[in-house]
Amino acid sequence: MSPILLLAFIGAYFLLLLGMAHWRSKGADSESFFIGNRDSHWMLVAFGMIGTSLSGVTFISVPGAVGLTGFSYLQIVLGQFLGYLLIAFVLLPLYYRLRLSSIYDYLGRRLGPKSYRTGAGFFIVSRTLGATARLYLVVGVLQDAAFDAIGIPFWLTTAVILAMILLYTYEGGVKTIVWTDTLQTAGMLAGLVICVGFLLQSLDLSVAQAWGQMRSQGLADILVTDVDSRAFWLKQFVAGAAIAVAMTGLDQEMMQKNISVKTLAGAQKNVVTLALVMVGVVGLFLFLGGLLYLFAKQAGMAEKGDHLFVAVVMQHLPAWVQMVFVLALISALFPSADGAITALTSSFCIDLLGLQRRTDWDEATRTRVRQRVHLSFAVLFLLVVMVFHWIGNPSMIGLILKLAAYTYGPLLGMFAFGIFSRRVARDGVTPYVAVAAPALCWLLESQQGRWFGAYEMGLELLLINGALCLAGLLLFSKRAIDFAPPAPRA
Repeated sequence: MSPILLLAFIGAYFLLLLGMAHWRSKGADSESFFIGNRDSHWMLVAFGMIGTSLSGVTFISVPGAVGLTGFSYLQIVLGQFLGYLLIAFVLLPLYYRLRLSSIYDYLGRRLGPKSYRTGAGFFIVSRTLGATARLYLVVGVLQDAAFDAIGIPFWLTTAVILAMILLYTYEGGVKTIVWTDTLQTAGMLAGLVICVGFLLQSLDLSVAQAWGQMRSQGLADILVTDVDSRAFWLKQFVAGAAIAVAMTGLDQEMMQKNISVKTLAGAQKNVVTLALVMVGVVGLFLFLGGLLYLFAKQAGMAEKGDHLFVAVVMQHLPAWVQMVFVLALISALFPSADGAITALTSSFCIDLLGLQRRTDWDEATRTRVRQRVHLSFAVLFLLVVMVFHWIGNPSMIGLILKLAAYTYGPLLGMFAFGIFSRRVARDGVTPYVAVAAPALCWLLESQQGRWFGAYEMGLELLLINGALCLAGLLLFSKRAIDFAPPAPRA
C-alpha cells in the first residue's frame, strides 16, 4: 500500500473524528470535560469502552502471543468477567451514592487528604506508563508499515498523532470521547471480523477445520495445569479478576465514562454488557492469532509475536485488506490514548489542583488551567513514548500487565481498606505504605528463584501488592468508635 495513500486515509479518518468532536463539544464546560454532564447513554458507553479496554496492544500482541502461550490468555479474561461483576455491584453503587467526579475523592473522604493525593498519584503514574506503552506499540506498527519508507521519523509520527488527539479532545473531554470511542470501536471490530474472514478464505478452511488444525498444532490450549507455572489457570483467573477491578474499577479513565451515565442501573448494565462482550471479542482475537500462525507456517514466514500480524497483512494480503487493517489499528489506537489523556487531565485538575473546590476561580480560569494541563500531558506522552522506543520490548502486553501489577496494587489495597474495614487510617502513613508495598513486591520477584524454588510468580503479583498495602494500612490504623460512611459533598 502506498505510504501517501495511507497518510491520506489516516487524515480522512481524523477529519471524521474532528467533525464528530466539534458536534459534541458545543457548549462544553469543565463538567462536560470531566464527566460528560452525567448525561451519557449506557449503550454508547458500553460499546465505546470495548475499544478502550482492548486497545492496540490487544489487536497486535494477543494474536501474536498465541504461538507461545496458546489460548491461555482466556484464563485471564474469564477472571476479568468476575471482576467486572464486582465493579458493577460493589464499586459503582459507592461511586453513585457519593456522586464522585474523581473516584479518588472517595479515598480523601474515607482515609484522608494524603491518601487521596496518593491514590491519584498512583493512577497518574500507572495510566501514563500503560497508555504510552500502548501508543508506542501502535505507532511502531504504523512506522514500520509506511512512514519509514517516506522518511518520516518516529518522533514526528508520534507528535502528529498526539496533536490529532489533542484537537478533538481539547474542548469536550468525556462528552466527546463517549461518541468518538463508539466510532472507533466499530472500526476496530469490523477490521477484526474482516481479517478473520479473509484468512479463513485464504487458507481454504472452515471455522471447524481451522480449529482442528490449531488444536493439533498446540495453538488452542487454554488451561495450564502446572501449579508452579506463572500461567497456572487458578492464578490467572484470580489475577484476571484483580486486574479488572484495578485497571477498570479503580481507574479514573474507565470510571469517568461509567459515572457519566445518567443512572446507576444504566452504568451497571454498561459494565455487565462489557463483561459479556469482552469474552467473545478476546476469544475472536485469539482465534485470529491461531489463523495467523497457520498462515505463516503455510507461507514459510519466520515472524512471531508482535510482528506477525503486521507481516502477514502487509506482505501477503491485498491492498484493500491492508486498508481495513490500518483502519482497525488506528481505531484501536485512538480510544486508549484519547481517554488516557482526558482522564489524566481530569485527575490532575480535580485531585491535585483542587480545581472544582477553587471558589476563587471562575469558569474561564478553570478552562484555561485544564487546557494547559491537557497540553502538558500530551507533551509528557511524547517523551515517555520515546523512552519506550529507545528501550524496545518484544511483547508489550506482558510489559503492560507487569506495570499494572506494580502501580495498581496500592490502589487495590487502599480501596479494600476503605470498603471492607471499619478502622480509621493514619493518613500520614498511607504514602509510605503505598510505596513500600510495590518495593517489597520487587524484592519478592527478584529473589523468587532463591526463595520459592521452581514456583514462578506471575500476575498474582498484583494481588500480593494490594494485600501488602492493605496489611500495612491495617497495621498502622486505629480502631473506629463511631464510624459512619462518608456523605456526598454539597
